Amino acid sequence: MSTRLASFKGPSTPTASPVQRRQPSSSAPSTPARLSESTHHRKLRSLLQELRAATQTWDDLVLIDGLKAGKSLVDARTELDNALASAPDRLPRKRLIGPKLEFMDQRILELDSVLKKLQKQFRKMTAVMENLEVLVIDAHKTKGCQWVEQEPLWTTWSLDKFATTIPEILIPYHRALERHTAIVNMLRSHSVSFEQSRHAISEWAEQSWLEECDWQAKWEDLCSVEVDRWD
Repeated sequence: MSTRLASFKGPSTPTASPVQRRQPSSSAPSTPARLSESTHHRKLRSLLQELRAATQTWDDLVLIDGLKAGKSLVDARTELDNALASAPDRLPRKRLIGPKLEFMDQRILELDSVLKKLQKQFRKMTAVMENLEVLVIDAHKTKGCQWVEQEPLWTTWSLDKFATTIPEILIPYHRALERHTAIVNMLRSHSVSFEQSRHAISEWAEQSWLEECDWQAKWEDLCSVEVDRWD
């Protein structure tokens, strides 16, 4: 009995996998960019993303809604011309013309609706620029002139650089709005020729006046480099 008890007095054999003590967890330190961001950084990023969203909606309106209505209008006129050319003289022309004219007028109303929505998107772009000016004024008051004009926000561009450069985008989009309006006004006339209509629809879809200076072509890559956490 004493021998058995003595065996319990010796040192215990360590287990192959000793229990590890849990170390107190420590939160990961914030990144330098996150630590240095101010309200002005976050507001600028938000404004630029609003601007991008407006240009994306613009493209959807032009290339989906507007293009669909324009093509449908031109197709309806072509069908009417073909029907009138092949219709027997004794068939009352009103039976051919009436329904087609009603259909075409509806497509013109759809194009007018697209123009109103494009105007709304352009107003949103203008509002972004106005809010950007307000942001610069506030930064001058709270951060100082040197911070606004010389301090890089994230990479190399200062707030002043953004504020003086980004508004350039309004020029091509205003020109685009004028051209889209002119195209709709031209298509509004039922006497416009097929060739003129086809050229107008092609011009509408290409948006050549935005080719090198729309958001995607000129600003998206720049913001992905100059704006932290852009996407």
